[in-house]
Amino acid sequence: MLNKLSSIVAVSALLSSAYAKVKYAGVNIAGFDFGCGTDGTCNTASVTPPLSFYGGGDGQGQMNHFVKDDGLNIFRLPVGWQWLTNNTLGGPLNPNNFGEYNTLVQICLNTGASCIVDIHNYARWNGGIIGQGGPTDQQFASIWSQLANVYQGQSKVIFGIMNEPHDLNVSRWGESVQVAVNAIRATGAKNLITLPGTNYASAQNFVSSGSAAALAPITNPDGTKTNLVFDVHKYLDIDGSGTHTNCVTNNINSTFEPLAEYLNSVGRMAILSETGGGPNDTSCLTDLCQELQYIDQNANVFLGWVGWAAGSFDTSYTITETPFETNGKFTDQPLVTKCIVGEFK
Repeated sequence: MLNKLSSIVAVSALLSSAYAKVKYAGVNIAGFDFGCGTDGTCNTASVTPPLSFYGGGDGQGQMNHFVKDDGLNIFRLPVGWQWLTNNTLGGPLNPNNFGEYNTLVQICLNTGASCIVDIHNYARWNGGIIGQGGPTDQQFASIWSQLANVYQGQSKVIFGIMNEPHDLNVSRWGESVQVAVNAIRATGAKNLITLPGTNYASAQNFVSSGSAAALAPITNPDGTKTNLVFDVHKYLDIDGSGTHTNCVTNNINSTFEPLAEYLNSVGRMAILSETGGGPNDTSCLTDLCQELQYIDQNANVFLGWVGWAAGSFDTSYTITETPFETNGKFTDQPLVTKCIVGEFK
């Protein structure tokens, strides 16, 4: 009888695992990051808030559509550090600039979705690397302490520590991230925090680049790792840059299988917060769907995915996920319909 019961429990667990799905799927709503370069310079004059009443894309309509019509449940809201403080390093949140950004966050929250606050500065400010000759760890911690004080009561706000760090001492970067995590938790905020590694948050090189070794030891002040997840990016074009319409790989063998193996070995989770491809390209319609299907099948280590990008991007942008809009009615790009949404349903 005991053996029979054990078998039933084992089969039940297997079935449960087989039908497990990722928690999140959604789209980046870009615009507050426009003007930001990979050297951490952000020309605030180029910002195009993804809200039609601020002169940008209809991010409000897009998010409502993605949630109500498509069933998506997460949006990443990139913003330049310089925008938040009106070009004052270490300064307070600028009431006007942050007020506009916070309007987007509140609209996102009103959809019922989770919302990633993403500082889109590549671990830099105007060319200087955080904690490595550029902004001090304390200046980095200051912006996150301020943001955490605003959003600590919103459990659906996720703190995306930094977009795509690159070309830095990754061990030292891990120390800077720990300082920021400490500052966030000091406010009382228990929100989910995403931790990006180097090589532009590369999922493929997460272990080999030293990112895993630098980020895995990061803890909350109480020593736990609750609500600390790794943040990774991966595109599918020939150079992995996300600047070409065609795709050449589904990234499974080269990237997500070994990453899943690592995550399983250490009992951690990651979120794929940027991925995508040409909106009509047949290779991408195949490869991206296969990539996301694999991630969905490994929901024990992957929280989900966020496609790049909609918001203030035009529908003609190289890897656009901006839906077409006619008289208030939205029609998705084929890649969104088939893969971003289709693999989540």
